[in-house]
Amino acid sequence: MISGMMMRALWSYRGFVMGSVRREFQAKYRNTMLGAAWTVLSPLAMILVYTLIFSQVMKSRLPGDTSQYGYSIYLCAGILTWGLFSEILARGQNMFLEHANLLKKISFPRICLPVIVVLNALSNFGIIFGLFTVFLLASGQFPGAVFLLLAPVIGLMVLLAIGLGMVLGVLNVFFRDVGQFFTIFLQFWFWLTPIVYPSSIIPEGLRDAMAYNPMAAPIKACQDILVTGQAPHWASLAGPFVLALLLCALGLYLFRHRAGEMVDEL
Repeated sequence: MISGMMMRALWSYRGFVMGSVRREFQAKYRNTMLGAAWTVLSPLAMILVYTLIFSQVMKSRLPGDTSQYGYSIYLCAGILTWGLFSEILARGQNMFLEHANLLKKISFPRICLPVIVVLNALSNFGIIFGLFTVFLLASGQFPGAVFLLLAPVIGLMVLLAIGLGMVLGVLNVFFRDVGQFFTIFLQFWFWLTPIVYPSSIIPEGLRDAMAYNPMAAPIKACQDILVTGQAPHWASLAGPFVLALLLCALGLYLFRHRAGEMVDEL
């Protein structure tokens, strides 16, 4: 999907890409007393809140699950992975607007921008999910070798997010209402995806409609791996995977054929 020329350009500008990721990470915690410690404290607080509130205070349980931490793990599995998806998507739809001055003043392969967005999001997610993994190990809830199957599922989410993000990013340059609308739509999308509630409680008539939600199957796959230790139902991920490829192809097409117009519009 990414041509050899693009790959060579990315490799040539790898220093620019990694430098941009490093600068953004450092800028996020500049002028704070604790600095990079917030990268650990913030997600740690979130995991503790979910665990204590839902497992100890509310005594929440999943249907058919008696585990003390089952619902907390279910909730973290959905919210943390959705957070990665939504961060890439939100940054992707604004990446050309955010880097308008850079695009107008410096000559560099424009494909670097989506890569920087993905790497920044993955660095944040890696810290948060690493702490969550420590919690799973400490609580005796680690699912075992099936945990490794999270990699292709998360990769699918990243592909879907950056594909849609590139399409929206190009459109947002010419039609600024796109970004505003999709920010609102993303909130509805979150609640229409079984993240804080199990899909089993959805009325039968609406459950079939969930097949049209491309994030429902990947989120469920992550929850199945982390909560029950079950491998994903790979066939259910075929549709989202095809959609992700189509969106990436469309994003790259718009990206290549509208690059000059975007610079003029910016």
